[in-house]
Amino acid sequence: MPRTYIEKILRARVYDVAVETPLERASRLSARVGNQVLLKREDTQQVFSFKLRGAYNKIYQLPEEQRAGGVIAASAGNHAQGVALAGQRLGVTTTIVMPVTTPAIKVETVRRLGGKAVLQGDSYDDAFAYATKLASDKGLTFIHPFDDPDVIAGQGTIGMELLRQHADPIHAVFVPVGGGGLIAGVAAYIKDIRPEIKVIGVEPEDAPTLERALAAGRRVTLPRVGLFADGVAVRQIGEEPFRIARKTVDEVILVSTDEICAAIKDVFDDTRSVAEPAGALAIAGIKKYVAREGITDQTLIGILSGANVNFDRLRHIAERAEVGEQREALLAVKIPEKPGSFLAFCRALGKRSITEFNYRYADQSDAMVFCGVELRNGYAERAELVELLVGKGFDVVDLTDNETAKLHIRYMVGGHAPNALDEKLFRFEFPERPGALLDFLKGLSRGWNISLFHYRNHGAAYGRVLVGVQLDRKAVREFRTYMQTAGYAYSEETDNAAYRLFARGG
Repeated sequence: MPRTYIEKILRARVYDVAVETPLERASRLSARVGNQVLLKREDTQQVFSFKLRGAYNKIYQLPEEQRAGGVIAASAGNHAQGVALAGQRLGVTTTIVMPVTTPAIKVETVRRLGGKAVLQGDSYDDAFAYATKLASDKGLTFIHPFDDPDVIAGQGTIGMELLRQHADPIHAVFVPVGGGGLIAGVAAYIKDIRPEIKVIGVEPEDAPTLERALAAGRRVTLPRVGLFADGVAVRQIGEEPFRIARKTVDEVILVSTDEICAAIKDVFDDTRSVAEPAGALAIAGIKKYVAREGITDQTLIGILSGANVNFDRLRHIAERAEVGEQREALLAVKIPEKPGSFLAFCRALGKRSITEFNYRYADQSDAMVFCGVELRNGYAERAELVELLVGKGFDVVDLTDNETAKLHIRYMVGGHAPNALDEKLFRFEFPERPGALLDFLKGLSRGWNISLFHYRNHGAAYGRVLVGVQLDRKAVREFRTYMQTAGYAYSEETDNAAYRLFARGG
């Protein structure tokens, strides 16, 4: 890597607003995984995220005439707060374009920091397009969240700090990846100063921007990305971050939503702070890497990148954490519809605790129950449990990895609907803003009969809905055509095992 970035990082102006964050030992997690795990606590910055480093450095480096003309950015959260704070400290007028789905607390924070918040569009892409148009129309300087050398250099000061804070051997540094500005800056510095240290990116399974780009040898645009870890929900890695990453990043690890939730719990257990989903990615990556490699007594550093999480998301995170930690199995179990069956089932479980039990009478012969069972030994015990129950005569389907079951079916177990003929099941995502659910339902009022509906607010920018619609063969084609033109992200779940077992129509 050319030493240009080392010089830029060493010269980066970040400490007017940022602090050198602690590198703390996660004692409980270290004991569990048999390695020394250190957390770089970027969640302790005054805006609870690393983003102020790059934003401030970029705005500070601007020529005076550009500063005087004002700056603009597009962001749904952390970058917005960093730009607003930088503008406040430097006396620069800031405009932040945010999707209308942005939680009120983040909009209010930008305004409190002196930024002008403009709400536009349902997604970051909409906000980005509008921000670039305003920049052109009004002569504002656009501050990119990741694809800019000065932003990358600002984030790279994290790498500089952690090498100074821990001079002893380091096996690997784990870095969350969205647009790539953070990992590019950190990797550029670490690989130049201590090339023996592995730099490992961590991404959600449903937003693998860097992983796909490295595999293809070029940047790729993902058709869509998952929204749970909204801080890294980027469809394409930045051009400059990718140029750096392909030379400096050793590998990328992908983690699931449940593994992210488990990592948030790990952070809380050790620090009593609550990381945002994107902020906990590195910790999830560390656990997956240790399990895969079987290493012990090594030093592993994870960048805890942010803690801007909405309070009302915590319920969903807590529910998924036990599954992510392999401490809970979700099972569909058929038991005889007769007195004593539930007792016999409990006896078959031995000393394992039942964490959840959903049941509704269906017919006189058998009952189908949805249950959660506590695990002590992860995946291996889960497989043994299923084998044990089958051996005792129970009909069992493991739903632990079934997303529809975890998001919807577990909350609506109520029996089959034999009169709901020709029912097809679909799972949707739509922007979570006032009136969005009503607009969604209006679009479905085209003569199609809704026979099943489940919606639950998870405190995220996007709502998730499960819908059963009665459709004959011709109507199925019309319905799918409408969904494609309406632009909703959806998947058909008619053949999903959880639906067939607990809620299928006639």
